[in-house]
Amino acid sequence: MNKVSAYIIAYNVAEKIEAAVNSVLWADEIVLVDSHSTDDTAIIAERMGARVVQVPFTSFGDLRNRAMAACSHDWIFSLDSDERCTPPARDEILACLHNPTADAYYIPRRNFFMGRWMRYSGYYPDYRQPQLFKKGALVFKDGDPVHEEFRIVSDKAAGYLKEPIWQLPFAELSELMRKADRYSSLGAEKLEKNGRCGSMWQAFGHALWAFVHIYILKRGFLDGWPGFLIAFSSFESTLFKYAKLCERQAHWQPPPSPPLQRP
Repeated sequence: MNKVSAYIIAYNVAEKIEAAVNSVLWADEIVLVDSHSTDDTAIIAERMGARVVQVPFTSFGDLRNRAMAACSHDWIFSLDSDERCTPPARDEILACLHNPTADAYYIPRRNFFMGRWMRYSGYYPDYRQPQLFKKGALVFKDGDPVHEEFRIVSDKAAGYLKEPIWQLPFAELSELMRKADRYSSLGAEKLEKNGRCGSMWQAFGHALWAFVHIYILKRGFLDGWPGFLIAFSSFESTLFKYAKLCERQAHWQPPPSPPLQRP
């Protein structure tokens, strides 16, 4: 059977990393790609047997390319720190590696939020990018700060596995808000790099579409309050992504405040 390296990208996730590493102990190698965490993320992973590689964060595209380069084996399974491989997914991956028919495979993800599994809102099966692939078969666009673009380098069509892994994207609502703030900043940077121009009307229009897309078209309303909050968070992060783009390009300045003395 082909050997597999599992890599996990992480930054300051000491409360999550043990569960993530535990879920890939079946891999022939575990590589933690850490961006100089200031908590115990790297210490915990190393204690559990992972090989820690420090990579300064410049963009998610660069981070993933360097993570793949750090892996030793011909096949790679990528896992984020808020994801967990499940026993059925592990078994399907190992069976696939006996006789792979593709060079890259998408794996479905089940998202858990506010105490329930998300069935709608675009959160299932939530195929994001191939997470099992042959080394060299996947290349990410360097410089993509967030929502990194990728290219499959193979003449074979990508495969789809059936057994889902888990994702726990937001441990609490404050994390949902923090991620919205961070990703909107990275998204504004990406838009500017791609030559986009921002306006507040554009910000509102894109934000409204993001809400409708998730809550109505993706049937987020069937997920109850979790579905509403996911859609609202998408509205908020999209609004601020374009508003931050507008801010970057407008260079807003406060009015001048000259010395004010008694007349």
